[in-house]
Amino acid sequence: MHPVRDLLVQLPAVHVLADAAGAAANGTPRWALVEAARRAISVRRSAILAGTQRDPAIDPREVAAAASELARPALRRVINATGVVLHTNLGRAPLADAARAAIDDIARGYSNLEYDLARGERGSRHDHLRGLLREITGAEDALVANNNAAATLLGLAALAGGKQVIVSRGELIEIGGSFRLPEILALSGGVLVEVGTTNKTHRRDYEHAIGPDTRLLLKVHRSNFAIVGFTTEVSAEELVALARPRQLATMVDLGSGALVDRATQREWGLPDEPTVAETVASGVDLVTFSGDKLLGGPQAGIAVGTKAAVEVARKHPLMRALRPDKLTIAALAATLGLYRKHALAEIPTQRMLGATADALHTAAAALATAIGSVAGLAIAVERCNSTVGGGAMPLAQLASWAVTLAGEDLEQLDRELRQAPAPVVGRIEDGKLWLDLRTIASGELADVAAAVQALAR
Repeated sequence: MHPVRDLLVQLPAVHVLADAAGAAANGTPRWALVEAARRAISVRRSAILAGTQRDPAIDPREVAAAASELARPALRRVINATGVVLHTNLGRAPLADAARAAIDDIARGYSNLEYDLARGERGSRHDHLRGLLREITGAEDALVANNNAAATLLGLAALAGGKQVIVSRGELIEIGGSFRLPEILALSGGVLVEVGTTNKTHRRDYEHAIGPDTRLLLKVHRSNFAIVGFTTEVSAEELVALARPRQLATMVDLGSGALVDRATQREWGLPDEPTVAETVASGVDLVTFSGDKLLGGPQAGIAVGTKAAVEVARKHPLMRALRPDKLTIAALAATLGLYRKHALAEIPTQRMLGATADALHTAAAALATAIGSVAGLAIAVERCNSTVGGGAMPLAQLASWAVTLAGEDLEQLDRELRQAPAPVVGRIEDGKLWLDLRTIASGELADVAAAVQALAR
């Protein structure tokens, strides 16, 4: 007999291996068991042909584990223990209960997304948010796109109309995902005119650059980095004063989009962040900002401003490609409704940003007690600093408390916590794995404790 052929013949059939794995898999769906069995057999066959494996037997328990992994959704809920409140890689702002309820209500059936119930005829999806945004920001009109990059692109395309856009060199930002303002501006059809220097731009720089082809004066808030020291920039009010007599449009990309007033920001220990309302009050034609950053809602790009500017943007052909869906509209409307009621504590992002060090210390002590002792781990409650994240308030350091884990292999500890039934994502720093309580919800403490206790096994 041919030895390799003999080994190949002894490989189990897919359905036999899948049945054996199913007995050890407890509820794993059949399709996952079959796919895992196929993959395992294929790997073993390749190893036999390569001469690196002489055993045709395959452990059903390994197939069951692989099947269980296959059956897990690719997009899963995780517990953010990093202390980064708006963690872009973890989906930024968690939604308020009201926003989640609104999504569920609209998703379960049909809706009046583009239907006017009073008149019995076609309506506009923009009407569901326009009134709320006008009330909260003080703007004349508003629209929503699917993210702030989209809102910025739409605003530039609508207001610049392929003409020159003047912007300070110190505001030519790049954010995550290689979003570069000059490239977005070029995509919109506008022509970039840079003025000033990286750290200092004066009103006279804009005045000297304005020509017959100038259409828009653009200001971009440096939300994801800071320039400190010898600096000068031109305010939104100054740009408006410069633009109006010359019949030029003005636009401000705020990026992070704070709706919480500065007094509350200071009370929470945050640096002053320009609010949407005060930027609108400066008189600029259009202000764009994100829905899932400091606002604490779903991913969205919001544009508010004068009726004329917003109407031009709303009628632009790009609006069809960049418009939001019904679930985004539902979640954003519910979140904005909480601002209308001044119910900041019901918005998870605001609740986390406003959490006091004393409250976080109490939570950290409770988590440490729930964990108890784990063999091979040194567990402690320690002070730390949280950050805002999401390209917002880059210099902010929020006093916080964490439970720290110290052991022989921190990378392995981190990996195992990420593989828990409710994955826990912490941060490794100073020879320890930190679980920052600022970003762990009270309802998640039991899951975190269980994940750490499971490390002993």
